[in-house]
Amino acid sequence: MISKINLENILFLDIETVPEVQHFSDLDETKQALWEQKSQYQRKDDYTAEEFYDRAGIWAEFGKIVCISVGYFAFKGDMRNFRVTSFFGDEAKLLKDFKNLLNTHFNHPNHLLCGHNAKEFDFPYIARRMIINGIELPHKLNLFGKKPWEVPHIDTLELWKFGDFKSYTSLKLLTNVLGVPSPKDDIDGSEVYRVYYEENEIDRIVIYCEKDTIAVAQIFLRLRGDELLTDDEIFHI
Repeated sequence: MISKINLENILFLDIETVPEVQHFSDLDETKQALWEQKSQYQRKDDYTAEEFYDRAGIWAEFGKIVCISVGYFAFKGDMRNFRVTSFFGDEAKLLKDFKNLLNTHFNHPNHLLCGHNAKEFDFPYIARRMIINGIELPHKLNLFGKKPWEVPHIDTLELWKFGDFKSYTSLKLLTNVLGVPSPKDDIDGSEVYRVYYEENEIDRIVIYCEKDTIAVAQIFLRLRGDELLTDDEIFHI
């Protein structure tokens, strides 16, 4: 029962990713050929590999993380706070800083990581990019040899499926049906490439990523039957 989980033991998170380099032409010939093979099924004959390249951030082998936002609950008596912070900029540095947070503050066996569609995307993406950057995996992301019930991850998409594996429910749709304030009031995921590479506005991406992290926490509260966070309970650190 998720209602029995101590909220202070959960680290909520979201990531934003972009292609590893801005243009398809910036890749060497080998990587271009590999991208063409990798994307062939998704783009079919509708796009060339170059035309499809702005979507390369979806794959950890061709993309990179530009922001990881995290949030966690803190209680003082009857007061409930939700604190949000972000790691952004140079990928290797932000990954090391995120790992340090996990090792320092979220390394107890009872600690859990939570995201939306995170088992399919965020968690494996972070782990793969850490390995690519030569960073040893922290315990919470090292799943080698773990049984399914030993994996310290919660996925709000998985919770919402209630065992139905045929459907996908976006964060935007789920916030709408559950009455959670929408985080999609400026940009959405399809615009991160443009905002990062063409407009150089990392601050907008950080704000967007933090709003998604807050939305994940709000959804988790709704699934537990708890009251939603109010604006005065949310603190950006």
